[in-house]
Amino acid sequence: MGLGRRELLLGSGGLLAGAAGCAGPARTGAGPASSAVPLPTTTPWRPDRADVDPAVKLRAVQVVEAIGAWPAGQGGAAAAKRRVAALGAAPSLVDAAGPLLPTADEAVLQVVDAQYGGILADSASVLVVCRQWTPGHATGTSGTTVDVRLRRARPRWEVTALHPARPGAAAPSLPDAARGVLAERRITLPPAAAADVRSGHVHESVLRALLRLAITYRMYVSVIRSGHPRDVFGTDRPSDHPRGRAFDVWQIDGHAVVDPATSRRLVERFMRDAAAAGSYNVGGPVRLSGGAAGQFFTDATHHDHVHAGFTT
Repeated sequence: MGLGRRELLLGSGGLLAGAAGCAGPARTGAGPASSAVPLPTTTPWRPDRADVDPAVKLRAVQVVEAIGAWPAGQGGAAAAKRRVAALGAAPSLVDAAGPLLPTADEAVLQVVDAQYGGILADSASVLVVCRQWTPGHATGTSGTTVDVRLRRARPRWEVTALHPARPGAAAPSLPDAARGVLAERRITLPPAAAADVRSGHVHESVLRALLRLAITYRMYVSVIRSGHPRDVFGTDRPSDHPRGRAFDVWQIDGHAVVDPATSRRLVERFMRDAAAAGSYNVGGPVRLSGGAAGQFFTDATHHDHVHAGFTT
């Protein structure tokens, strides 16, 4: 698995507590043009060798890292295009980078996780979850989730499109459940997922289920609403995520779902508890029996996370 990924437990607004897969040029402090707060050191993300197709995720992450991190004096779209071109990817991808390319003299980026939004024989969606720091904004609250689309090619998978998360503005007021999720230390939210909750567009059933699961588990959420494909990948069926009626978890009690060393009993128990918390559609790497018809499922896409979807 990626270096130190099981130890990466960041609060929804916290600084790095350990290296976890990912990011641009490593650095140890701020340069002359930086703020007084040094930018954190980051590490390149690496896929787990037991992943369905590690090369797909690695390619997606490499492009995101190339765009979202740069040393002092090398900001801007033109420099990002040169970095992407050096990878053998299309420089035009930078035109869709959006929040991944803020106006700043320098930036560092840490990929928290890369999970499948879908993987088929010749195409894939990889959801690259990242935190980003720039001078003057070194609190770890910045960052995004990028839906990276790829197609099979030689000698490597080719990145064809980037779709960064667009959570929307924060709501003027939030229900108690939303405030509870944002405050719950046992629920870690990356920037895009936290912004989803603050937007007020996450369904109450999702929020209540997260709080119920947090009584028993420490969870690292990867995706809630934004940054996920609009349709179930490879189909024309709308996904529950963009409607604010689903969440994905990539790490349970400090253990990555994709890691073969993670207890399958732990993952199975979490999946069953997600169903008991109200999810009609629970997916993960474990094939489960019981439940309502079609309530549990497993496939290659859900080899690396647990999905919980809700109808009401």
